[in-house]
Amino acid sequence: MPKTNEMVVRTLIESGVDRAFTLPGLGVTWSLPAFHDAKADFDVVLTRNEWIASIMAQAAGRLTGKPSVLMGQGPWITTMGSLGILEAHFAGSPMVVLTETSDYDGYGQMGVYQTMTGDYGGANALASLKPITKYATYATTPEEAVFGTQMAVKHASLPRMGPAAVVMKTPIIRAEMEATAKPTLYPSAGYHAYTPARPDREAIGRLAEMLDGADRPVIVAGNGVNAAEAGLQLQALAEAAGIMVVTSYNAKGVIAETSDICAGMLGTWGHAAANRVLAQADLVLMLGASMGPDYTRFRDPGLIRPGEQTLVQVDVDPRNAGWVYPVDLAVTGDVGDVLAILDEIGLSSANAASRTGAGMAVKKKNGYFELPDLPAAQGTVHHTDVVRGLQDFLGPDDLVALDAGAQRIWATFGLRMPYPGQLMVPGGTGVMGWSPPAATAAKLVRPERRVTSLVGDGGFMMTVQTLPTAVQQNLDVVYMVSNNSGLGMVRDNLGEKRIAVDFNDVDFAKVSEGMGAKGMTVFHRDEIRDALDEAHKMGGPVVIDVKVDPDASHKDACDNDPL
Repeated sequence: MPKTNEMVVRTLIESGVDRAFTLPGLGVTWSLPAFHDAKADFDVVLTRNEWIASIMAQAAGRLTGKPSVLMGQGPWITTMGSLGILEAHFAGSPMVVLTETSDYDGYGQMGVYQTMTGDYGGANALASLKPITKYATYATTPEEAVFGTQMAVKHASLPRMGPAAVVMKTPIIRAEMEATAKPTLYPSAGYHAYTPARPDREAIGRLAEMLDGADRPVIVAGNGVNAAEAGLQLQALAEAAGIMVVTSYNAKGVIAETSDICAGMLGTWGHAAANRVLAQADLVLMLGASMGPDYTRFRDPGLIRPGEQTLVQVDVDPRNAGWVYPVDLAVTGDVGDVLAILDEIGLSSANAASRTGAGMAVKKKNGYFELPDLPAAQGTVHHTDVVRGLQDFLGPDDLVALDAGAQRIWATFGLRMPYPGQLMVPGGTGVMGWSPPAATAAKLVRPERRVTSLVGDGGFMMTVQTLPTAVQQNLDVVYMVSNNSGLGMVRDNLGEKRIAVDFNDVDFAKVSEGMGAKGMTVFHRDEIRDALDEAHKMGGPVVIDVKVDPDASHKDACDNDPL
């Protein structure tokens, strides 16, 4: 008779899931023989901690549109692993979480070491996961484990995608399943059958009329455009009609930021041009965008003006339309479907030239095409130099993963992604240390792309253990560390009362070599582009330690000026 672990693995494979990221322990260790027997169809990636495994699973799911598995022991998946689960939850990335209760053969009620059953003397894995997942279940029989896995894949994959968890009672993991299962188990395909609801064509017809009648329509592109992989569709439609496009942080680079109709990313940490293009709009089409306060300058009253501007929101989840701002028209549907119907209806191009010209004038006035040339101390560079070097380097096959902190602020402000869909960001939580594991996972699932991680020294030190995984997997990934020996953004905000923000300088080139990777150090701005070229030619994981002036501030990349 098959065991629970064998049936769970079989269920994942028949559901189209083929990769897991793990640091195994206790019950998950008991699952590994079943994964070993299925290794021709399922890839298990060993990581150095659950934090890294969770981010890799989230990033892989985001890029492929199908769940990867985060797998590990209950106490650590629900704590360290929660970082990637939270990111998947907020950013809408599909993920299946497999964990267990660590109750050591049924001793959960007796306060056994590490227990997560929720009994007296222990913690509660299910209660920990429920608030940060779309679906979570506690399986106490082999049949529940199989059905729960089927449901987890279903919930993770359906709009709006996200993480779904199966917590197994530890003793069942290697238990044999009865020949006649009760309740009866069926193949997964029937549970996962799905035909997406199509958006209302009449409502989209009204939207087309509103867009044609507007003088200064602006599209706010959000994460829904990314999820629908609709960046090229959006760019073609907007260029033909002369509709300016601004983006949320999550959607930065979803269209080519070098296009005339793109005004960049919104918000305090976005670009002045994007904020002013939106402020001057008479119609705002919010396309898969939540309109969260973080990218509307915390609801700046001059940016979005209900009653004065016509507001239209398109979202796959009807609860999201009219969530933050009241709207004049709400369209429920996948962004790609809505854009396809708009294309069939056809938008007028009569005002395209004048609209684009007006948008370009705002961009020029607000320095969209300029990157400040700021000084740095001798033997160091400024964040602007890092951005400039990366900008010059980018080609059509590049993927760039950002992290948190000052270097990200400068990248979101200054980088102009030349091709759609090249940028990955920790948009759900903004957690430090996200970029290295995300970039590593990106190379695993997109081996044809040239992958670069841009990360600060604080973030890199948190997940530097990603390097051995990249070495073990023989991945060509470049990690460019913007090393200003501290928490730059926090340091800037403290001003003269600097405390608990300065790190000792770390030689990341030497650290990387000690972990089996390659390393190099950059001290001058003219070396950055050459270092990127050379690092990507070297093969395997390579770390570029870029010495950044600790006094280089992120505040020059912020837009706090009145609209």
